[in-house]
Amino acid sequence: QVQLLESGGGLVQAGGSLRLSCAASGRISSSYTMGWFRQAPGKEREFVAHMRWSGGTTYVADSAKGRFTISRDDAKNTVYLQMTSLKPEDTAVYYCAATPILWTTMSSNYRYWGQGTQVTVSS
Repeated sequence: QVQLLESGGGLVQAGGSLRLSCAASGRISSSYTMGWFRQAPGKEREFVAHMRWSGGTTYVADSAKGRFTISRDDAKNTVYLQMTSLKPEDTAVYYCAATPILWTTMSSNYRYWGQGTQVTVSS
């Protein structure tokens, strides 16, 4: 089993920054893919970024490219989503997820999910 706990959400003005954290525990293989997704009210869950649990290459959705960065801290078993130049359309609940499937952006392929953290960007 894998447990994921997000934190770091909040209210920020447009143009501001936030860093989301995802603390992971349990049996996570180095081959797992760690992903960030978001879901705005009335919309489907949307892929944001992912990386291998072991580190290395990252992938960020076009909607966030150049503004969001995914990274991890080995010592803390934590994955981060650094968000800069935030826009009102980034407002959503952000979820951390994990899957043994390599390099997937489909939410249905992710097996483990955190409870989500709310990010609200005011204009």
